[in-house]
Amino acid sequence: MVRALSGLRGRRFKRAASGDVEVLTLGSGVGVRLFRPTGVPEPAPALLWIHGGGYVIGTAQQDDRLCRQFSARVDITVASVDYRLAPEHPYPAALEDCHAALTWLAGLPAVDRGRIAIGGASAGAGLAAALALLARDRGLSDQGLSSQGLSDQGVTPIFQLLAYPMLDDRSSTTAAKPNYRLWSRRSNHFGWTAYLGDADPRIAVPGRRDDLSGLAPAWIGVGTDDLFHDEDLAYAERLKSAGVPCDVEVIPGVFHGFDLFAPKAQVSQRFFDTQCDRLRTALAPAG
Repeated sequence: MVRALSGLRGRRFKRAASGDVEVLTLGSGVGVRLFRPTGVPEPAPALLWIHGGGYVIGTAQQDDRLCRQFSARVDITVASVDYRLAPEHPYPAALEDCHAALTWLAGLPAVDRGRIAIGGASAGAGLAAALALLARDRGLSDQGLSSQGLSDQGVTPIFQLLAYPMLDDRSSTTAAKPNYRLWSRRSNHFGWTAYLGDADPRIAVPGRRDDLSGLAPAWIGVGTDDLFHDEDLAYAERLKSAGVPCDVEVIPGVFHGFDLFAPKAQVSQRFFDTQCDRLRTALAPAG
């Protein structure tokens, strides 16, 4: 299953095989777990997946089953990022790791750089939303530099897949209940405090950003009994107001991380089916 990776513009990496996953350490030091589809013409579309954990816990390996299923069901390459965690590595460490992985993924010969989606769950989805903003902002900067012959073309994701994203630190004080299953207001406050450090939340927090225009279309899925329900719906409305297409799926009665807690439940299976359908449509060849 492991293929030789070539043409990576001089980037160095370490590689190890573990079944059907390629375990890589990029030259920047960030870890990536790579899943490739079989029997698919190359270059193929891809998904950069970012794991959850409140910005403070978790590893890419925890989502191996999910990434393997995405790759097989949608016939795409999936790269899962082992980003640095807070509080040891506050903002922007995790976000920069995700951007480095996105740039690396786009440089793979087997990947169509014009058909790359970014996504994640919980804090991973929050990082995906932040990455969409970072890629947009750096893309605008690159356009100015390119006009002077000073920059290569940046990477622009074409879709955001956001499963119950952690988008706004203010929910720690504004959420309706003090405790939610699996992720409470107290947990949320700790996660955001650890992640932000001394950073300006108006820049670091996607839900606080003023300008959401020019971003890739998005899908947001969240349950009604999730701490992030209100902030996710508010963010979706702001995306739409900024001219960014955004589909929203609200699942009645489910809590944060329900699909990971009970992956075989019918509601979880439907949730995953929807994500595959949205990815398949978003990454289909133009025309």
